[in-house]
Amino acid sequence: MYAVIETCGKQYKVSEGDKIRFEKLNAEEGAEVVFDKVLLLGKDDGATVGAPYVEGAKVTGKVVENGRDKKVIVFKYRRKKNYRKFRGHRQYFTTVEISAIA
Repeated sequence: MYAVIETCGKQYKVSEGDKIRFEKLNAEEGAEVVFDKVLLLGKDDGATVGAPYVEGAKVTGKVVENGRDKKVIVFKYRRKKNYRKFRGHRQYFTTVEISAIA
């Protein structure tokens, strides 16, 4: 069984036992998170597609880790103009282990 959920402005395909890395969620480590924006539920006998969401469906998970990703370097450069901008960015993330799809 699998589901397609929408969170943080993106869509993710998840199944039970998966560890998915989302953008930062406002939840402590060990807390339970419920995703109620389920776009599709897939089973062995077929799939249920929502319009836009499947009613009564939800995906629950447990927050495993909160942290920051590796640094992404942003470097802007214009040749012959003595223009250089160097900037780094570290994105916050939350790792969630999917426990149940209902």
